[in-house]
Amino acid sequence: MLLAEEPMHGYQLMQAIADRSGGRWTPSPGAIYPTINQLEDEGLVTVTAEAGRKLVTLSDSGREYVESRRETSVDPFAGFANAEAATDLRGLLEELHSATRQVARSGSEQQRAAAAKILAEARRSLYLLLADAPVVPDTDPGE
Repeated sequence: MLLAEEPMHGYQLMQAIADRSGGRWTPSPGAIYPTINQLEDEGLVTVTAEAGRKLVTLSDSGREYVESRRETSVDPFAGFANAEAATDLRGLLEELHSATRQVARSGSEQQRAAAAKILAEARRSLYLLLADAPVVPDTDPGE
């Protein structure tokens, strides 16, 4: 559907999907590139090298495919259009990952042990949240 609008590189597709879904759906390269390969195998897209990057373009068969389903296809982004802005959990998780890596690399054994407790408690608290249980940490994160 996106390629019907214009040819794109894989990362452009990932960004377009993230933009249209309000950040709720951000596919990884491991999801996009195999999909592009499959579409190419099916003859629905052509992939050409442009300045060292692969440009994905709908083939004639791909345009026919999209056009033949235009009336009956559901817009995968329609559900995101009126949705409330989402909390960026992915960004927060990336920040947590960076901080954890820093502690693992340069923290003392005592700091690494404290970090392990904090991470275990965070995981536990998230599952309790899903279970609608009260989320009360067992330990003070500052310990």
